[in-house]
Amino acid sequence: MVYDGRMRDLTFGFSPCPNDTFAFHALVAGLIDEPVRVQPRMEDIETLNQLAHAGELELTKLSFGALAALEGEYVPLRSGAALGRGVGPLVVARESMELGRAAAGPIAIPGRDTTAYLLLGLAAGDDLGDVVEMRYDEILDSVEQGDVEAGLIIHESRFTYADHGLVKVRDLGEWWEEETGMPVPLAAICTRRDVDAETRAIVERALRQSVEHAFANPSASAEFVRTHAQEMSPDVQRQHIDLYVNDYTIDLGADGLAAIDTLLKAAKGPITRA
Repeated sequence: MVYDGRMRDLTFGFSPCPNDTFAFHALVAGLIDEPVRVQPRMEDIETLNQLAHAGELELTKLSFGALAALEGEYVPLRSGAALGRGVGPLVVARESMELGRAAAGPIAIPGRDTTAYLLLGLAAGDDLGDVVEMRYDEILDSVEQGDVEAGLIIHESRFTYADHGLVKVRDLGEWWEEETGMPVPLAAICTRRDVDAETRAIVERALRQSVEHAFANPSASAEFVRTHAQEMSPDVQRQHIDLYVNDYTIDLGADGLAAIDTLLKAAKGPITRA
């Protein structure tokens, strides 16, 4: 392919969580040798999902729960994704209970378009009942205070739920891996389908280089990560990055692509067991 040499300017939606600010710092800071500049728009993942439904962002992080309904509008890229083993969302409660009881609710969820909610629906089936949507970072307090029976948690909450006196009911990532034998896909960086193929290829390379730069120069993004993880301890920041940024973030590979295909199909019908 012959590239035309023009600079691409795109608004890039991603979360302020440490995994994203670590992985995408080099791209945002203009440290990547590709003809693309991005203007960051940082929002929680469910807000990004809603913006995608409105088609507002050309380049954005998107839950696979949302992508299942937006495959005609957005194209996932091979680099920048959140996918792996041991990375899934958790269902937590104030006391030990079966998943069916927790799912019956009321259960706090971080949004109906999140991959977490998709996995909860797949795991709980007909037991899923009354759900209460709220920002992901409000869920632990809501469960602790007894406003809801249980909570579906994502991001750094998996490292801090015990501090709220809560217990794990089910790790939905473990459930997915047991059912399919595959890593669990959480989110991908996607372009709108009206972004041309040349620009898409440039962005995909830029994302890969940004993640590789982050791994090679971990201190370069430290201030950027700290600034946007204001209330998170350095230890939790590091755990967050170590868990969610991995080889799949550089490139999904064949097994990552297969896991995504399986999840998107499961959103529309029964899971194919491993």
